Amino acid sequence: MLATTASVQAQQKSPRPLPSPTPNEQDEPVKVFTEEVRLPVIAVDQFGHYDPTVVPEDILVLEDGVAQQIKSVRRIPANVLLVLDTGGELSGLGGLSKQTSLTRQVAIELLNRLREDTWVEVMQFNNSVQLLQTWTRDRPATLKVLKTKVSSGKRARFADAVVAAAQQLKDRPEGSRHVVFITDGVDSPGGKIDRAQAIKELAASRATVHIISYTEFVKQEKQKDKQSGSIQQVPTSHDPITSNDPTQPPGTTRSPAYVLHSITFDPAMRRQRKAYEADIKKSQQVLTSMAEETGGQIFLPKTSVEMIDQAKEAAREIGAEYVVTYRPKRPLAAADRGEYRRVEVASRRVGLTLRSRRGYVVPSPVEGK
Repeated sequence: MLATTASVQAQQKSPRPLPSPTPNEQDEPVKVFTEEVRLPVIAVDQFGHYDPTVVPEDILVLEDGVAQQIKSVRRIPANVLLVLDTGGELSGLGGLSKQTSLTRQVAIELLNRLREDTWVEVMQFNNSVQLLQTWTRDRPATLKVLKTKVSSGKRARFADAVVAAAQQLKDRPEGSRHVVFITDGVDSPGGKIDRAQAIKELAASRATVHIISYTEFVKQEKQKDKQSGSIQQVPTSHDPITSNDPTQPPGTTRSPAYVLHSITFDPAMRRQRKAYEADIKKSQQVLTSMAEETGGQIFLPKTSVEMIDQAKEAAREIGAEYVVTYRPKRPLAAADRGEYRRVEVASRRVGLTLRSRRGYVVPSPVEGK
């Protein structure tokens, strides 16, 4: 199970970029351990539009089945960590894998659609995890980073990136933490971090996770391959001299080859493609669980046009999010270490639909100091 959410911080002024440069004094957050939970909530009206008119009386919050008294419903500037998966494109899988150029386009579209008061940080992962841009509200600087510093690698260290994301978000204001992954969620072999444990760490950071997934996109590319061509085995020569000549191309020597769209694949490459297809099926389930547990969404575009369109939708969702605060009837200070509390959010108003995270891990007092 993933754990998630809410807060134990006093109200903060504008968040502090990490790392330096240090901002002006008015941007310094004041952190005090308080008995307050901040719960990110999305509100949608009967027509499917984000509702800008929600008040405390519209919302029912249950914590472990007990109704809570809501103190406030408001919007605060979002903190959005963009995590770009740029690994695996050089693996030889061709159109069956992610496209770094498309990932960049999607990230730029999302950035351009975020509210002006949004704090943004950019991270990419391929052979390793790299922080490309620290927390900033400087939109042109972030745009320049996306256009000039995003690069490809052969491997994809997804679990490493998940852990790094949790670390980058832990000092941002509660209730406004968002992470947007543009990824297929597949880890290259040889990583040292367990994916399940990494996801637990991110969930414990109490951030809302949004995912623009490559999983359906890749499946569609596979279907195109099937419709436009077939795999054929090239027969091996029966000439004893040719069949043992190592200078001859594959298909005329000892090892049979396969031709797909005039591209030759050896059996090892074929196995790699099948393994990747199996991985993305499992990955989609994991990514869906990550998003739903934290109150975010997973977007499953099938084309490059849909990927860009859904980046706009992700930005709208982040901008429309409310932060609901309440003082839990069961004190946070009395919670066991790592205690998980289940949360349910329901609408008291006809025609209004609410979505939030499923629960949260109670932070330790150290986190609020």
